[in-house]
Amino acid sequence: MPETVSLTLIGKPECHLCEDARVIVKSVMADLEGEPSAPTIALEELSILDDSGLFEKYVEEIPVLLLNGRVHNIWRIDAARLRSAILDAR
Repeated sequence: MPETVSLTLIGKPECHLCEDARVIVKSVMADLEGEPSAPTIALEELSILDDSGLFEKYVEEIPVLLLNGRVHNIWRIDAARLRSAILDAR
């Protein structure tokens, strides 16, 4: 059974780049859902407005996408690159 890949999307409400990133991440997740070789994907969304540590670290970089706890992308998410990274993270 494939292991779980953890995605963390860090942003804030009313951020158009954050919304764009969410759409791309969810699209990639949906695309991989039916693939037998794809890992399980867990998505957590965090707001920099709810966490002062995240705010200080990422206020100039949102959205930030972490893959298994490491920064995968900031500002814009490339669907093909994310898909590849998820499959390679297994």
